[in-house]
Amino acid sequence: MQIMKILAAGSVATICCLFLACAGGATAAERPNIILIFADDLGYGDVACFDENCTFETPVLDQMAKDGARLTNFYVPTPYCAPSRATILTGRYPFRHTMMSNPAPDAGHSNFGLPQSEITIAEALKTVGYATAAYGKWHLGHKKKWLPRTQGFDEYYGILYSNDMFPVQLIHNEKVVEYPVLQATLTKRYTERALQFIEKHKNKPFFLYLPHAMPHKPLAASDDFYTPETPDNLYADVIKELDTSIGDILEKLKQLKIDDNTIVIFTSDNGPWYGGSSGGLRGMKGTTWDGGLRVPMIVRWPGHIPGGIENRAPTATVDVFPTLCKIAGVPLPTDRVIDGRDIMPVLTSSKATSPHDAIYGMRGTKLAMIRSGKWKLHVIGSGPAPNGRLTAEQKKNWLDPRRPDGVSILAQFEQAGLLQHPGLTTGDGPRNMMLFDLDADRGEQHDVASQHPQVVAELLAKFQETARDVPKLAPYISDYLFRAPAKGQRPPLMRLIGGDLNYDRVPKTQQHLIDPTKKVHQP
Repeated sequence: MQIMKILAAGSVATICCLFLACAGGATAAERPNIILIFADDLGYGDVACFDENCTFETPVLDQMAKDGARLTNFYVPTPYCAPSRATILTGRYPFRHTMMSNPAPDAGHSNFGLPQSEITIAEALKTVGYATAAYGKWHLGHKKKWLPRTQGFDEYYGILYSNDMFPVQLIHNEKVVEYPVLQATLTKRYTERALQFIEKHKNKPFFLYLPHAMPHKPLAASDDFYTPETPDNLYADVIKELDTSIGDILEKLKQLKIDDNTIVIFTSDNGPWYGGSSGGLRGMKGTTWDGGLRVPMIVRWPGHIPGGIENRAPTATVDVFPTLCKIAGVPLPTDRVIDGRDIMPVLTSSKATSPHDAIYGMRGTKLAMIRSGKWKLHVIGSGPAPNGRLTAEQKKNWLDPRRPDGVSILAQFEQAGLLQHPGLTTGDGPRNMMLFDLDADRGEQHDVASQHPQVVAELLAKFQETARDVPKLAPYISDYLFRAPAKGQRPPLMRLIGGDLNYDRVPKTQQHLIDPTKKVHQP
């Protein structure tokens, strides 16, 4: 197979024609509203109904699971942000949509984004009359060529990359409307925008994409949820506010009497950072242990998805695009590989089996693991946790270069430290070709590859067949403006000044680091 693309520039009309040529099925009156809530770095154990030992309060999400379906073996394709976001919107693995790295302006990673030739959920739904909006983190390219309204969204309000990357600035459509950003109000403001959008479009089908900033670092909660008298539980404050936000949205649907015609999806882009919880899974964000790749998944649709469904079949974010297209009566594009499958059977029956023979996870630009049934094979061993090689003393004294500084990153100072690892750190040491029976060993403690050589051979054959589709991409052009650091030293972050979308305004205190031969490249 090869990566197949439609025309990149000016392709909106082409996309519409592609879908409308064979559109059918549901009528406008029958098409449900769709709300996709995508948390940032929220772990498997951060939601109480996924972990009996959860220390956080999530009554709304717990009730949402009772009212609908809870998938307990739901996977993202990478244990970090941007590739995962591109996958949930396109139904394609990162090696197909080519977003295999995180854009980061302060590290010079500015000259790539989700190709315009990719078809997002928003673009697909617009072909059958949906109003669309995105409020929250984008992280699929922060220059004008890749902004949300080029990918099918009628309106955008949020931060274009992670909320700890310089410069943190709030964007409305294509304009900077706030710099620096008061991050304690982000969850509240995204929720308010969402409620206004629902009210405005209550009489026509709508797609609301709500990729919250939290609980990505820096953690930040508004006045009604922040508890400064207990400074060690800021993470709990953030989770409580997120849960309340979802409750406000569900209540709005009931008030408008559109509850039964609205499907609400809640999940996360990857596993937790320090301070969160993987719910007894091994590892965390940045690793391909299940703590980095397995996330909560709850879907609620009264009258269509029975309450109390718990399904353990392996499914993944690649499945969201084709499932929503099927529900809305939008045919899937035929000019490209869609890796996902319709999972409505899994959402409506606890006994339904996975539509996948296998699910895959990546590290960087390489395929790394395969999950098939109860088996998981790490063809490439999971790496250590971010900053995991530091000593305990170094972790205790570690200063995050992207920590709240009171100047351009505005959030509470009580951030989680590196000693607050969110997942299991025990078990057989990481190496290539490790096999785990996740039914018997959900914490990936005991490698059983030597006991099951036939299983390893079968999984490896499937893995290698898919790995042949992974292209070799040219390295991204770097906009890193500083002189190369001394050998053995990490390059410093460019503490860029916000206010526009050019990403070349270096503060006077850093201008002595600039290499005069370097310049910003335009995409």
